[in-house]
Amino acid sequence: MSRALVFINSSVGKKIVMAVTGIVLSLFILGHMSGNLLVFKGPEAMNHYAAFLQGLGTGLWVIRLVLLACVGLHAWAYLSTTAESWNARPVGYRKTAYEASDLASRTMRWTGPILAVFIVFHILHMTVGSVHPSFKHLDAFGNVARGLSVVPVGLFYVVSMFCLGVHTWHGTWSMLQTLGLSHPRFDPVRKKIAIVFTVVVAGGFMAVPLAVLFGAVK
Repeated sequence: MSRALVFINSSVGKKIVMAVTGIVLSLFILGHMSGNLLVFKGPEAMNHYAAFLQGLGTGLWVIRLVLLACVGLHAWAYLSTTAESWNARPVGYRKTAYEASDLASRTMRWTGPILAVFIVFHILHMTVGSVHPSFKHLDAFGNVARGLSVVPVGLFYVVSMFCLGVHTWHGTWSMLQTLGLSHPRFDPVRKKIAIVFTVVVAGGFMAVPLAVLFGAVK
């Protein structure tokens, strides 16, 4: 056990933790996005999906706890790795060049906290209903339509999903690199996978609040 903890706390171990938890969270957001898109099929499909999830009972709470643990471990691994990087060079370079980086990697420190705030708000908004204007249990379609029709809230969802796209772009790229696909031969494929996943997930999530804000869903 002690050897496992030492490995997990190592630089390589933390990267693997980020990659593995990233995979789990990516699969979750892909499934969650697919469920959200049922709003375009109407109230019956969306509410049936909500009833199915509630019917899982204890299983639903197990899933939630696993996801919570993954979020915590993912954040810990990233923050710990970032702190090590900063401590290794407390004085920054006099001139910073970003040829080997991109906007996504440089903004991870911002998109992460924004997504953390969004997750808390989203749970209070759509799961607990404590900050929802007119929350009704198992009326998933109505809760989405009414909740996102509040313009500041709908816009916050859109901005947060944009941040999710930026985050998943770099996260998918880095995850595949950690799993051994960092090679000039595989880089084009790695880039395509990151782009497709990001567009599908971010686009799918953003479609719902935008549809509500523009009156396509009401």
